[in-house]
Amino acid sequence: MPTVSVIIPVYNSERTVAATMDSVLAQTFTDFEILVIDDGGCDRSIEICQSYSDSRIRIIHQQNRGLAGARNTGIRHAQGQYLAFLDSDDLWQPEKLAKHIEHFQRHPDIGVSFCRSSFIDEQGQPLGIYQMPKLTDITPGYLFCRNPISNGSAVVIRREVLEDIKFQASLYGDPEDFYFDDSFRQSEDIECWLRIALKSNWKIAGIPDALTLYRVNMGGLSANILKQYEAWERIITKTQAEHPDFVHQWADKARAYQLRYLARRAASQRSPTIATQLLHKALATDWTILREEPRRTLLTIGAVYFLRLLPPAIYQQLETVAMRITGLSQRRRIQQEQRSA
Repeated sequence: MPTVSVIIPVYNSERTVAATMDSVLAQTFTDFEILVIDDGGCDRSIEICQSYSDSRIRIIHQQNRGLAGARNTGIRHAQGQYLAFLDSDDLWQPEKLAKHIEHFQRHPDIGVSFCRSSFIDEQGQPLGIYQMPKLTDITPGYLFCRNPISNGSAVVIRREVLEDIKFQASLYGDPEDFYFDDSFRQSEDIECWLRIALKSNWKIAGIPDALTLYRVNMGGLSANILKQYEAWERIITKTQAEHPDFVHQWADKARAYQLRYLARRAASQRSPTIATQLLHKALATDWTILREEPRRTLLTIGAVYFLRLLPPAIYQQLETVAMRITGLSQRRRIQQEQRSA
């Protein structure tokens, strides 16, 4: 039986899936299987995956169920002790699996291990900035507000954790076990992580290395931001049914942090009106995010208002300089924490 099952949902990703597969096959830790979940796309993605002759690869076909549904199919077929998820447009550094396995072995109470991520553009080129979440002492409230796991390609999970939070439903006719909630087509990650934090005793912790290369879609639509917020609000509704006291304590603060994040995304997509609306709503919902995270909140305020006030060319120059400074600072921090780990 393989130690790790790598689950790769694939849907119309012919431009990127080969690089994704190559990044798994280049891992220094080699005791794994790759479960490619064909989620009913219509391009050459699966043909590309079928061109690999490695015996560790299995391809599983299904009608389209979305990202959560593809991951669930992978979990049901997985044989590994640990399960790792990789979206078909993201990449891994060669030592990723090895470092997560070491993390688990050193800390048997950790059920979810995540890493930091480096941003790449649509062509796979590094943007020079990183996702820099908190790595330890992840409480349910902190996870709800800030989602330190950041993206689904950053995480490796013990099988026992998923068994602890599974539920049965008949979404497609027959009863099945579910781990991620198939009814979510956005925000399915944070819904699952929050359920783990609230319903199990496993610790969630990260390692300082940026082992995931997270591809940024620079041409996103503002409408998708609003849909993402609607999906995120569904998490509150679902969680409230089982954990009303938790939601009462944390909902407004978590809502404010989510609105701040989406305001920053809207600014990066050059949508000043939506960015301003989201920012104002975030501060009106819980202004204490300015006191708790003054730097990030002020940077978001600056990004939104500079976008409204400055000519596009000048704004682009300021953004480039800010990203360069941020990236240098983040790299220094990563190096310091790697030395002390």
